[in-house]
Amino acid sequence: MIDRNQEDLRYMQMALDMAKLGRGYTNPNPMVGAVIVKDGQVIAKGYHHCCGQGHAEVEAFKDAGNQDVTGATIYVTLEPCSHYGKTPPCADKIIEKKIGRVVVGALDPNPLVAGRGIEKIRNAGIEVTTGVLAEESIKLNEIFMKYIVNKEPFVLYKSAMSLDGKIATASGESQWISCEASRKEVHELRHQYMAIMVGSQTVLDDDPMLNCRLIEGKDPIRVVVDSSLRIPMTARLVKTARDIRTIVACTPSADEKKIKDLQNAGVEVLSIEAKDGHVDLKKLTEELGRMQIDSILLEGGAALAAAAFGAGIIDKVQMYIAPKIIGGKTSRTPVGGKGVEHLSDAWQLKDITARNIGNDICITGYIRREA
Repeated sequence: MIDRNQEDLRYMQMALDMAKLGRGYTNPNPMVGAVIVKDGQVIAKGYHHCCGQGHAEVEAFKDAGNQDVTGATIYVTLEPCSHYGKTPPCADKIIEKKIGRVVVGALDPNPLVAGRGIEKIRNAGIEVTTGVLAEESIKLNEIFMKYIVNKEPFVLYKSAMSLDGKIATASGESQWISCEASRKEVHELRHQYMAIMVGSQTVLDDDPMLNCRLIEGKDPIRVVVDSSLRIPMTARLVKTARDIRTIVACTPSADEKKIKDLQNAGVEVLSIEAKDGHVDLKKLTEELGRMQIDSILLEGGAALAAAAFGAGIIDKVQMYIAPKIIGGKTSRTPVGGKGVEHLSDAWQLKDITARNIGNDICITGYIRREA
């Protein structure tokens, strides 16, 4: 006798694996996968390829071709939509195709959906099962889950440091602290996140490109927090701004001629309200959210990291720790600023995981918010 629960888990995992194929391309939409099963056989699969294209259910029906899907079960990692956006409602398509049963991973927190898709399908007389591998689907779409509700980007702070907490030697040398496997994974993050953010000091020190090089993927939108526009016109970010979207955030007191020069070079300049003489990072992330930027990979430097923690904009932390001892009282650490005065004020993480990657250890956790 077939164990229906085990079957549901197996096919939903298959749908989750399909969803992951859209990683980095669907923003600000979620990653969604779908699998159609009939008479115990998988007859079609689909996933959301990129924003503006067909949703996972539509792609699965397309994959089914001329096969009869009447009475089949469709497994979908996220609740089918019930509203008209860039594409028609998937709930209507499921009803039209006479699907017999719908198995859903996570409910969609989007206020435009929020249970309406499931309700519409049930009202059409179709059996619906929800909550199958829901935690896995929510985790896969943690960026979407925050952005669609709060309209603010999900922010991941990433850094690489030595075992004694240094990101560079006393002379400033920092390449490379982490191993090749860690650096490759960071480029996967650059592909996955919609934007990458650094401070002006990082641009002055390293003249980085902040693109996706070590893997085949898309380049993130480059965001530089530069309160007084110290970024030189000769910086590689400026010189390539017409090729890779580049945003520089400054305060209203920044030099107007420099703003025009940057704009003429193809840079988007955002004038953001100041806080303590610097760009208000909370206001900046709100503005980036309005620009439909759903996620930010915050790579540094130390001053920006401190300001970001202080502003409360960081959601997740990912630290790559190399088995090296650097030492030095003046060697730089990942988070600068004044720091906290009391341990009770320290930013704490929850849901912590640790894993080996190459020679390094990667520790990941989420910022603990006060209830």
